[in-house]
Amino acid sequence: MAEAPVVLLPGGGHRIDMGGGFAMVVKASGPETGGAFSLLESDEPADLSPPMHIHRDAAESFYVIAGEYTMFIAGEETVCAAGSFVYVPKGVEHTFRVGPSGGSKLNIYTPAAMVGYFDELSAFFASGSNDEAELGAIAGRYAMEIVGPVPDSYH
Repeated sequence: MAEAPVVLLPGGGHRIDMGGGFAMVVKASGPETGGAFSLLESDEPADLSPPMHIHRDAAESFYVIAGEYTMFIAGEETVCAAGSFVYVPKGVEHTFRVGPSGGSKLNIYTPAAMVGYFDELSAFFASGSNDEAELGAIAGRYAMEIVGPVPDSYH
């Protein structure tokens, strides 16, 4: 269990600059929640699309705050407007594409996961590298497996 309550006012949290108009803010992580969950808020540019991936150690939930996201989960494609909630159990292949006006969302990882991944990914992007093997290694350190590109239907 967490040892102390956490209160973050608007704008609070650990900001992670991902470059290109994409930023994440860690609102809660393992140390604050006793490992129960991590919560990240993101503001993402239009058409952002991570590769298809699987989280081996945590479920991932999405709550769309603004904009629109197309979710691809286990072969199903769903357009999710603001107010949508999506739950992806651990071990399930998924990705998303941000809609044409950009978007913001909350991600919840249960149990706590992925904060270190985004910190390392930020440093990787800031270095200017495009070494795909290193991207795979970073993902692997956080029990995330890259299993393919963004589905063609997203382009």
